[in-house]
Amino acid sequence: MKSPKAREYCCCAIPMVNAGIYATLIEQTALGILVGTLSIGTPSIVGASTPSFAKWILGIIAYAAAGVQLFGFIGVSKEKPTLYRRYVTLHGLFSSAAFSVAAAWIITSASRHPTAQAKCLKDFFSAADSSATEGDTLCDIFPWVDVGIMGALWVILAAFHIYLFVVISSYGTSQRRDHVQYDQVYDPTQPLTAENIPLDEQNDPWDSRPSGDYNYNSVNGRQNSNYKHVRQRSSVSTSDVFNQAHQEAKDGFSTANYEYSAYPSDTRNVAYPSYAYTQEAVPTPTQKYYSDRNDSLIEQPVQTQPHPAEGSFRRKTPRLR
Repeated sequence: MKSPKAREYCCCAIPMVNAGIYATLIEQTALGILVGTLSIGTPSIVGASTPSFAKWILGIIAYAAAGVQLFGFIGVSKEKPTLYRRYVTLHGLFSSAAFSVAAAWIITSASRHPTAQAKCLKDFFSAADSSATEGDTLCDIFPWVDVGIMGALWVILAAFHIYLFVVISSYGTSQRRDHVQYDQVYDPTQPLTAENIPLDEQNDPWDSRPSGDYNYNSVNGRQNSNYKHVRQRSSVSTSDVFNQAHQEAKDGFSTANYEYSAYPSDTRNVAYPSYAYTQEAVPTPTQKYYSDRNDSLIEQPVQTQPHPAEGSFRRKTPRLR
């Protein structure tokens, strides 16, 4: 079974290697610190009806989840697949714990709505106040609004971090697969064969199989006569070749086939080949060499010609002489 294809981008546009994975780790670290700080350092809201220690539990888990991201940074920067796999496990546990605790507090606040309403009336309205009816109405609405906001925020963050968890898991899978393939190159117990060599599914130009164009053996020689680019066996013996007359190619670098020596002894009377000859002298063509007769194929060339651009762009056209 083939392993799943590794993701190439994070958040639709950020390359996974390595900007995408670093952006994911930074986001999760910042969110953990932010959730822990807001849970501990801010006053309670109207709709939250939870025990006093609830904020400390959520804050500690959020800070721990932010601290776990350090293992992810080390695993990515130092290329340590084992450490990164442990980071993914710890990150999944702390993230699940944080979202579980937050969901429990949201459900508890929704189920204890009368308690939240009574606390709202006690903190913001008095019994002798003439606006008791208005207070009952406001303290009945605002706790439900707070619960709705917390629930919507929980759903958005949970969906987004499920996607990020898939991203970091995919990166870890591709990282481990790359290290395994790299280690196999230098592993003597797992040599490269036709089954595990990369690009095995494609045509192998380096395969040492015999060519199908021709077959050759020592008995019958070449079998396919249509294939010309092979070594032909000669039927002439070596002694016959040496007994033949000496032959030399006639080219520009050889002087043995010409009727003169390359180094003549008498430089005042230089010898020429017997087939060398000269032509009759003819006058050099001049302006009057050409004629204006109609039956002549030779035409007198124009002495001056205008430039093709002359007359364009308001240029003065020269006179032809």
